Amino acid sequence: CKQRSLHGPSPVTTFGPKACMLQNPHAVMHIQDPASQRLTWNKPPKSVLVIKKIQDASLLQPFKELCVFLTEKSIIVYVERKVLADPAIQADESFAAIIQKFCTFREDLDDISNRVDFIICLGGDGTLLYASSLFQKSVPPVMAFHLGSLGFLTPFNFDTYQSQVTQIIEGNAAIILRSRLRVVKESREKKARVDEKGIIMTNGDSEGSRKVLNEVVVDRGPSSYLSNVDLFLDGHLITTVQGDGVIVSTPTGSTAYAVAAGASMIHPNVPAIMITPICPHSLSFRPIVVPAGVELKIMLSRDSRNTAWVSFDGRKRQEICHGDNITITTSCFPIPSICFRDPVNDWFESLTQCLHWNVRKKQNYLCSKEDVF
Repeated sequence: CKQRSLHGPSPVTTFGPKACMLQNPHAVMHIQDPASQRLTWNKPPKSVLVIKKIQDASLLQPFKELCVFLTEKSIIVYVERKVLADPAIQADESFAAIIQKFCTFREDLDDISNRVDFIICLGGDGTLLYASSLFQKSVPPVMAFHLGSLGFLTPFNFDTYQSQVTQIIEGNAAIILRSRLRVVKESREKKARVDEKGIIMTNGDSEGSRKVLNEVVVDRGPSSYLSNVDLFLDGHLITTVQGDGVIVSTPTGSTAYAVAAGASMIHPNVPAIMITPICPHSLSFRPIVVPAGVELKIMLSRDSRNTAWVSFDGRKRQEICHGDNITITTSCFPIPSICFRDPVNDWFESLTQCLHWNVRKKQNYLCSKEDVF
């Protein structure tokens, strides 16, 4: 029996080795008032992963200041090895003593999921997406500073980072649980195998699956023909997409590619999966929202003239051929994103400041009835 709740089947409420969500005794079926979601610590945090946008000179000074501050607080700092390869960091002799205290890792090679208590992102929204890609299961709380171009997902200003980071270490902050999608791409060359006893051998969760924070995009790629893909929901064919492609997104991703393609903007606390066609060749094909936890499957239609292409949060782009399929459902492992104020106010602040939502010149007040004409 499939259990459904705020973030799909049986969501986790612990994030990394030490963080968890403060339980609300009045919550019903895991669904809490967004304003009541608070971060707490089972034990004081001792390690942090600092993610810095690569090849951005404007982030060097904030990165150094933050690392010095964290080291002085006896916090173990993890950074990617390629971050320290920056010549500007290597050439700074005054920073060399701090570098010696760092713990380093390499993407796709080193597992740090049980060694990091929380994450600090320096950059734009892409740094939060990248942080998501590093953790395929439980994700530590993420504190994102707005040092990039858009900053829709990065609510913190770096000017007061010391007091803000201290507040997070003390466990006094609101969090928003951003649901992710669990995506499995099965190729025709890697179908399930049958062993000598007739037992079906399939790839496990660690092979072939990935977690997506914003969206999965299937498009026609370089072909001049329309994409022609079949969309299944819980095993039933619901429609065939004919157009430039289709976007399957989380509520967090609703304000990314999906909204540009005509979808509604959905608050991240809404348990849902969005299906948005890209330039459909049908006047009646409107974006739809389905419950979190359903299983979607995308396959090339049998009579499709061309292959399709898929990307995951804008990365790992690859071709889909006949016989391949993409399976998508809500992951049990959301991203606990730390709020500046609270989940509702932060979201509307981002809509206003980053997307200029409903910004227009106001009408003048009418002083008397004579002013009507």
